[in-house]
Amino acid sequence: MAVDLEDGDDRFQHSANSAYKPVNTSFQEEEPLIEEPVGNRYSLQKPKDHLNGAYVIFFILGIGSLLPWNFFITAKQYWIYKLQNCSNQQDPKGHGVSDLRDYFESYISIASTVPSVLCLIGNFVLVNRVSASIRILSSLAVMLAVFVVITVLVKMDTSTWTRRFFVITIVCVVIVSSASTIFSSSIFGLTSCFPMKNSQALISGQAMGGTVSAVASVVDLAAAADVTDSALAYFLTADVFIIVCIVVYLILPKLEYSRYYMRSHKGSTHPAGVLPSSYLEGADESQGITNSSFPAKGTSVQNIPPLRPILMKTAVLGFCVFYVFFISIIIFPSISSSIESVNKDSGSLWTNKYFIPFTSFLLYNFADWCGRQITAWIQAPGPKSKLLPALVLLRTLSLPLFMLCNYQPRIHIKMVIFNKDVYPAVFIALLGLSNGYLGTLAIIYGPKILPRELAEATGVVMTFYLTLGLALGSACSILLVHLI
Repeated sequence: MAVDLEDGDDRFQHSANSAYKPVNTSFQEEEPLIEEPVGNRYSLQKPKDHLNGAYVIFFILGIGSLLPWNFFITAKQYWIYKLQNCSNQQDPKGHGVSDLRDYFESYISIASTVPSVLCLIGNFVLVNRVSASIRILSSLAVMLAVFVVITVLVKMDTSTWTRRFFVITIVCVVIVSSASTIFSSSIFGLTSCFPMKNSQALISGQAMGGTVSAVASVVDLAAAADVTDSALAYFLTADVFIIVCIVVYLILPKLEYSRYYMRSHKGSTHPAGVLPSSYLEGADESQGITNSSFPAKGTSVQNIPPLRPILMKTAVLGFCVFYVFFISIIIFPSISSSIESVNKDSGSLWTNKYFIPFTSFLLYNFADWCGRQITAWIQAPGPKSKLLPALVLLRTLSLPLFMLCNYQPRIHIKMVIFNKDVYPAVFIALLGLSNGYLGTLAIIYGPKILPRELAEATGVVMTFYLTLGLALGSACSILLVHLI
C-alpha cells in the first residue's frame, strides 16, 4: 500500500532514487523524479529481485547490525550473577558491587552509545575514502572477535576480580558498539542506493534482532539449569549469527539485482561531493543556499560529502529520529527491565523468572518489529507533515507512566500508581510499536528527499541522529534511575 504523502501543490523534494509516487503506484517500481542528464539514466533494464534474495540478505544484515547491543542488554540474569561476586555474599564495603549490578544497564547504554557518535563522524568522513565493503567486513570481523572474548569469559570464575571483569566487559561493549555503529551506518548508506523496500527490510531486521535475542534468552533460561550454561549457549548463538552475516554479505554483490543498483550508484556522473545543478538551483530558491558552498563544474572530486545541504534538508526528520530514540533509550532497558511483578512474593516461576524477560525484552522487541514492518505497507504521515513531529513529541508522556509502575528498588519516589502487571505490559508494547513505526518512517524518508549522489552520506547522517539520541538518552536514563 502506498499513500499520498502530501496534499496540495507544494510537494516535497523528490530525489533520483525517490520511492514516493502518486497514490496508485508501488514504491517498489520507482523511477527517477529529479530530471537528470540522459547520460545519467540507467541504460540497462532493471532486473527483478528473484526470490527476494536481496531483501532477505538486508533483513539478515539488519538483525546482525543490532545483535551485539541486544545480546548485551538481554542477558540481564547473567550480568547480575557475574556482578554479585558469583555468590550471594555482600560486598565488604557495602555498595560498590551492588551499584555496578543495579545500574549495569545504564552503564552499558553510555558505553555503547557515546563512542558510537564519534564513530559515526569518522564513518561520514570515510564514505568516499574507504569502500563500503571494507568498512562492513572489517566491522563484522571486530564484532566477532569481541564476542568470542565475551563467550570465553562466561565459564571463567570471576568472583575474585569482579571489578576487573566489569571493566573488561565495558571495554568490550565500547569496541563492539563502535564496530556495530560503523557496520549499521555503512549498510544503511548502501541500502539508500536500492529501492526503499530494502531499507525497510534492513530496519525491520534490526527490530527482529531484538526479538531473536529475547527469544534466545528465554529459551536458554528455561532449558539450562545453570545461568552460565544458559549464557554460554546464548553468546554462542551471537557468534554463529555474526558469521552468517559475513557470509550473506559476500553473497550480496553476486546477485544481478544488487549489481545493477550498486553499479548505477558508482556510475553516477555526479561525484558524492558535487550536486546536480538543477538541485542547486532549487536549493538556492527554497533555502537560500549559495552555489559557492559547492564545487563548481569541472573541479576535483571532494572526498568528504557536503554536510550543509544534508543537514538543512533533513533537519525536521533528523529531530524526529533523535527524539524517538532519545525517549526509548531512557526507558528501555534501564527502567523497563527493573519493573517487577506486583505478585513477585507469590514465588511462581512467571513472576520471579520470566516476567521481566517476557514483558520487558520480548514484548518490546516484538512490538518494535511490528511497528517497523507496518511501514512496508503504510507510510503516513509524510516527510513534510507536521503530524510526524507532533506524534514523536507525544511519546514524552511515556516517562511518567513507567516511573509510576512497580520499578524496584525505589528510594525517592515511593508511590506506585500502576500496581497491576498488565500496565507495564501495555506501556512497553506501545513504546515499542511507536518506536518502530515513527523511527522507521523518519529514517527512510531522509535519503529519499535528497539527490542520489548524497543518498549514502544522508544515510550515515540519519544514523548519526539516531546514535546521538541514544547517547544523550542513555545519560539521562542514569539520572532518571537515580531519581526514582
